Amino acid sequence: MVSQKVVIKNPTGLHLRPAGILCKEAMQFKSLITFKFKDSTANAKSVLSVLGACVKCGDEIEFVCEGEDETAALRALVKAIESGLGE
Repeated sequence: MVSQKVVIKNPTGLHLRPAGILCKEAMQFKSLITFKFKDSTANAKSVLSVLGACVKCGDEIEFVCEGEDETAALRALVKAIESGLGE
C-alpha cells in the first residue's frame, strides 16, 4: 500500500469534467485506488463517489493505492491532479 497527499488546484474543484478525467486515469490500473478527504473515503474509479466527496479548490486529499501496480497508479494520479486535470 502506498499513499500521498495532494492539494486540488482546479479553480472549481472536482466537478464533473475533472472527476471524469480522474476516474478514467484511475481505471487504467488494477490496484484499488481510493482517496481520503475529511472524514470520508471515496473510490477514485467511481465518478459518483468522487463527486460525492465535494472536493473544492485548495482542499487536500490523500490518495491510497493498493495492488500490483500501486506505485505507478499513485504517481499517475498525483501527476494528473498537479497538472490540473485538463483545466
